[in-house]
Amino acid sequence: MNGSDGTPYDPHAFEPFAVTVDLAVFTVREGGLHVLLIRRGQDPYAGAWALPGGFILPRECAEEAARRELAEETGLSRESAAALHLEQLRTYSDPDRDPRMRVVSVAYTALVPGLPEPRGGGDAAHAQWTAVGALPELAFDHARIIADARERVRAKLEYTCLATAFCPPEFTLGELQQVYETVWGVELDRPNFRRKVLASPGFVEPVDGPPRRTGGRGKPAALHRAGTATTLHPALLRPERRSEGERSE
Repeated sequence: MNGSDGTPYDPHAFEPFAVTVDLAVFTVREGGLHVLLIRRGQDPYAGAWALPGGFILPRECAEEAARRELAEETGLSRESAAALHLEQLRTYSDPDRDPRMRVVSVAYTALVPGLPEPRGGGDAAHAQWTAVGALPELAFDHARIIADARERVRAKLEYTCLATAFCPPEFTLGELQQVYETVWGVELDRPNFRRKVLASPGFVEPVDGPPRRTGGRGKPAALHRAGTATTLHPALLRPERRSEGERSE
């Protein structure tokens, strides 16, 4: 293979670098948005909190490495790690992001329900779910990755039906609204939210039977279940996104 000027390609003319994967995995727990963190067991940043991840091995692709590292560093079974729907977030390639050498990282993110309590393994001394609103100081550029990933999962709730996965099999619209408020970090207008949910074809379906009292002073609320749709038409936009759209019209 030759270069653009016709000269032979010399791989030794380029500085070597490594490729890693990092995973920002979120869930809704105890009424708040949590992200999966590990405490590093080795230098650099030994003892610091970080996202699960590690180096891509010579004979594996980035997604295979992501699932392997997730299983090794958090104690999840390989079956659980393989079943997660990971979405590639972006590539982080700042020259000084890793003190060891030039390291480029391919980051993945996911918002998933029902994962078990993690435990440390591999290069991780410990693993745990941590509230996004109370993050410790993080190694590398992982605070930036979490911020980018959080924005991605917020957007997923705008155009997919993912929020119903964090509700009981039968839920009230108030419980569904709480999922949105938790992930988005905003309070939503109840009548407006209810109107938009019921206007989205296939988002939710009514459940026959008595309504459920939710602990408030109002009347018991009707129950719903997840519908057959996977995407929302129209999208259920965050309040700030709606405001931006209105200003641009």
